Amino acid sequence: MAKLFWLEAILPLGIIAGMLCVMGNAQYYIHKAAHGRPKHIGNDMWDVALDRRDRKIMEHYSAAGN
Repeated sequence: MAKLFWLEAILPLGIIAGMLCVMGNAQYYIHKAAHGRPKHIGNDMWDVALDRRDRKIMEHYSAAGN
């Protein structure tokens, strides 16, 4: 029994790891529910500028098609 003393640490570490997974998934689903799509990881100013440009182009072509 003395060799299994490390098992005492498994339960708290499992709880901590489980709660980290729950918090990460909660953030994912809340963001997806609020914005309609998953969060883009590593979104920098260049990506934001390209998204804005693409949105403007799509609005222009959808307005021209009507």
